[in-house]
Amino acid sequence: MQQPHVPTRGEATAGTAPGSAPPHPPSAPGTGRVLVVDDDATVAEVVAGYLGRAGYVVDRADDGPTALTRAAAHWPDLVVLDLMLPGMDGLEVCRRLRERAPVPVVMLTARGDEDDRILGLEVGADDYVTKPFSPRELVLRVQSVLRRTRPGAGSRPLAAAGLTVDPTARRATKDGAELALTLREFDLLAFFLRHPGRAYSREDLMREVWGWDFGDLSTVTVHVRRLRGKVEDDPARPRLIQTVWGVGYRFDPSGRQEEH
Repeated sequence: MQQPHVPTRGEATAGTAPGSAPPHPPSAPGTGRVLVVDDDATVAEVVAGYLGRAGYVVDRADDGPTALTRAAAHWPDLVVLDLMLPGMDGLEVCRRLRERAPVPVVMLTARGDEDDRILGLEVGADDYVTKPFSPRELVLRVQSVLRRTRPGAGSRPLAAAGLTVDPTARRATKDGAELALTLREFDLLAFFLRHPGRAYSREDLMREVWGWDFGDLSTVTVHVRRLRGKVEDDPARPRLIQTVWGVGYRFDPSGRQEEH
């Protein structure tokens, strides 16, 4: 049966807000609270319905200030966030959420422009979906992002070049100082630390880190650039996460700068 596609615009409504609660660790696999932020009532209703049938508790908001209020009242495990909102746009909402806690964000955009997608990734979105989209695909993206916030038992801490990553605690440091990493930045750094010295293409990284067999490779490029900005002494001349021309990227714990 053909999957329904979500329309792009319409009149908005908001759901009810639960009681007050501070940010909390992600819920157990198969459960979780998702905040859907979209000013199109049809989009929000369809997305909330599919997420609800997938087992998630869904809150809704139709603008940025309401989204921030609902998130503060009961911190979500993930936010599905429309880019184009009245008053405060999705980019600003994402920034303000990120200032409080590293909640995963899946960005929705009605435009296919690469600049919009990259802007969303730059402010910390972990994934994006372009309207019109299949609600089932969105649910799969949500499940994929949340699955990566719940590391399996036995994940051992990793360390190299002054960097440490604790997959169980979802904590990363550089020279003892905590790093403020998004979900995907954390996973990317952990992958590099697990596989030092080996070159990976962007396709390899998308498959191994994002779990996607296809997608926009600029997603990888943006995340590598953001990660370099947080772990390199000089991001303009990266020594740890090196570009391998014609291939992709390599993590070199020695920090030797190769001549090209």
